[in-house]
Amino acid sequence: MKEEEHYINRSGWLRASILGANDGILSTASIAIGVAAASDLRDPIVLASLAGLVAGALSMAAGEYVSVSSQVDIEMADLKREQEELDTMPEGELIELAKIYETRGLDENLAMQVAVQLTKHNALEAHARDELGINEITQARPLQAALASGAAFVFGGSLPLLISLFLPLAQMVWYQYIFATVFLVLLGSVAAKAGGSSIMKAIGRITFWGTIAMGLTAFVGYLFNVNMG
Repeated sequence: MKEEEHYINRSGWLRASILGANDGILSTASIAIGVAAASDLRDPIVLASLAGLVAGALSMAAGEYVSVSSQVDIEMADLKREQEELDTMPEGELIELAKIYETRGLDENLAMQVAVQLTKHNALEAHARDELGINEITQARPLQAALASGAAFVFGGSLPLLISLFLPLAQMVWYQYIFATVFLVLLGSVAAKAGGSSIMKAIGRITFWGTIAMGLTAFVGYLFNVNMG
């Protein structure tokens, strides 16, 4: 038999990677567009893009680490509390576990048999999975999320930076917008494929919000249009 392919085990690093790359492209391109709309020199555009890239990557990595670490703290506190309850009132916890299986469709006798067997095997694991919703696949991993997010931001942000370095200044705003949109479309397609979701929906979502973000920064740049030479 062909082994089934599932995608939920990718959710942790995939979410952080997509968020990081998307933010890297969008925020760096938006900065470049805003500065390009206000200046006719290349140096300020490149400097702003590079600064945004470095600051954004560090911010994304740190933010992911702190956020996911907080989730880990909550999970560990719940597991500790659950273990204390298993130690002090095992009968009540067994009944609680059986009730969970009843609500999922098992009859009362079978639910109790399943609860007893799983409790004998690993009581805390059974309660973590079926009562708290914590399992090995979806468990929070702070370092993995931080590295995935930071590296993806650097990759995404490098693309607008390269455009600011090498493409003509006269149409820099349009070059940044067009290439950023292309990059976002490609990213959305890859993310949807990796996650097994709708490609067209991902492309539409990422393009719509990306256009709004870049359009607003371009508008701000034009409002403060100055010659920075």
